[in-house]
Amino acid sequence: MHIQRFSLGLIVFLAVFYTKPPPSAALIEDVLDVLHVVKEVTTAVLKAWDIVKISTSNSDIDFPLMRDKQKKVLSRLREVSSQIIKTEDQHAEQIALAIDSVNNFVEGNIQLLAKRNEISDTMNRISSRFQQMQKYETYQDKLEMDTLVKFAEWTVAPNAYSVHHLMDRLHLMMFGTDDKNLGGSSSFNILDMMANSYQASKDERCLNQQSTQQFLYSLYTDIALTELKGYTMMEFSWMILRVYGKGNFTQEAELMRSDFEKRTEKTVRLLREVMNRADRIVWRCDPEKYVQGQTYDEVTRLLQGYIENEVDMNYNRECWQTCEDYTSTKNEGCFKDKFCARQERCTGNIHSCRRFDSDMMICPSPRDSHKRYDFIEYENGVTLGKVGHCSRGKTPVDSWWRYLFWHCTYCFCLCDDQYSSKTDRYFNLRETLANVNENKVLTGLRFVKVNRVFHLQIQEGELLPRGKINATTLQWVPVDNYTLNARNVRNNRDYYTLSYGARSIDLDDVHTEDNSFVVTGVRFRVVGAHLNLEARLSEFNFETGQLVNPMENSFWKSNDNTDVSGDRRQKVELSNPDVPTRTKAKSVPDSRHNQYIEFTASDVYKDASQSTVPFIDTQHVISMPPVPLAGVGIYHKGRPGYGGFIAPKLMTYDFTPHIQAPRRT
Repeated sequence: MHIQRFSLGLIVFLAVFYTKPPPSAALIEDVLDVLHVVKEVTTAVLKAWDIVKISTSNSDIDFPLMRDKQKKVLSRLREVSSQIIKTEDQHAEQIALAIDSVNNFVEGNIQLLAKRNEISDTMNRISSRFQQMQKYETYQDKLEMDTLVKFAEWTVAPNAYSVHHLMDRLHLMMFGTDDKNLGGSSSFNILDMMANSYQASKDERCLNQQSTQQFLYSLYTDIALTELKGYTMMEFSWMILRVYGKGNFTQEAELMRSDFEKRTEKTVRLLREVMNRADRIVWRCDPEKYVQGQTYDEVTRLLQGYIENEVDMNYNRECWQTCEDYTSTKNEGCFKDKFCARQERCTGNIHSCRRFDSDMMICPSPRDSHKRYDFIEYENGVTLGKVGHCSRGKTPVDSWWRYLFWHCTYCFCLCDDQYSSKTDRYFNLRETLANVNENKVLTGLRFVKVNRVFHLQIQEGELLPRGKINATTLQWVPVDNYTLNARNVRNNRDYYTLSYGARSIDLDDVHTEDNSFVVTGVRFRVVGAHLNLEARLSEFNFETGQLVNPMENSFWKSNDNTDVSGDRRQKVELSNPDVPTRTKAKSVPDSRHNQYIEFTASDVYKDASQSTVPFIDTQHVISMPPVPLAGVGIYHKGRPGYGGFIAPKLMTYDFTPHIQAPRRT
């Protein structure tokens, strides 16, 4: 069923026109999935002409013979239309997603809205006539000859109501005319308008889980099938008219195909240009509701706000320095069981101490929380964190004097709690591979945390001819379920441990420029104290869909740049970052290739530095429909004043080189 539509173009004509080459020519078929269907259908249509090779003149009407030919033609027509409908059903979901996106973002664009409505109306007219033709197929034995003849004459008539005219109109609305005498301009291209509008609509891109190139191809699929319906009606209409002795119509059919040729040469050129420029990135928006362990997870207690008295931060138990003097130290004990005895001790190094005031009220976090404090209220009115109900009751904490001259001050520091059981700061270094022995490739990514270790989990699927994926084989490959203390599991080999001095992750797009390779695996490695993403690329044959000896014809690729000075690899700065799940506006990508980001503590005033940011987005990132990937990446998304999220992204396979105009040989 056709709802309001807005689509790519008449590229289907390139397959339609050339499907019937002269005897001396052979068609070099385009191998894209929908064009492959077009080739099969149009070939079947043209073979049906064999039924009506011997025309019947008006003066020599043989009704039984005509009825027999009619039956054969309509029988062949039923086979063809069934194949069209089957293909339409197979692509219905992604077409619907693309159309919904168009409807959403054109509402605010008057120019696009008007075009969308015109094109929708034209496509619906063609589809309506196709449905009528299907009814004629069903009830062919009960139809009068005049009914079929009138339908055929309407379809091919040279007037404003025929299918032939509707298809001409569709092309003009989308691409205009090149005839300058008619005010035409070859610079008009509605494909650019559609691509730019879709790419600017971040919500549509990430919610639909389609790259801009996929979006364009989904729309192309919709109009290709509509054009296939129109073409089929015209061809069979000429046949019906010939069956009933209305003429030979060989020259008329050739003129129709010649007309198609001129338009499709323009269409294929414009389509290739736009698809070549179109973004192929797939990423996920923030969810409607944040759920820890489902939509996001956290690195915990890497750097966390921590109250410690200076007497417990030096071996001599002295109080003659200031908080700011303690830039890197550790806990040396608990003097006289004061506040230190009522909180969890920092098991690692203590950094960047400072003083806000001498006395305070501390609201401790629940015992099962990875946080230490919900909020802190100083006597001078300074508050750290969001003040609210305190479930465990507030604890007064006062600095004190010692030996009249020493003031033992409570400092606010950052704790690198590396030996705590509540710290989750580990990243898997083992490679994760698709099952290439079963011709499977990577189709999706997501972060998962298992046994306190973050893994980059892959979705795999069987690769089929012409870049398709067997949807029934899609599955998430189980991650290695090891524990940190297991035998033969080692730091810096099996997993990597973040620390105050090594807490960076590189933000890169890792992809191939060679269109004969696809992604079959991922892994993290450590380069210059940075976590760095690598992708495994394997050679394949596009037409057959087979990986080419993947055990030998595969390699690992990454961005090896370790220079963090100048403009070579820039740092993404987080300014006063609050907990990212508190933002009301959805996060948007704000990093680019060849950057990096450091995990750090949340803002001291907004969250008492109790969280490690950025958080980890654990939503799955897949494309709809699934396609092989040319690359993968790690990026940061966020909003000013918030910590944001680290997340994976995909780069879909580039189908542009396979959009080819047919060639005669």
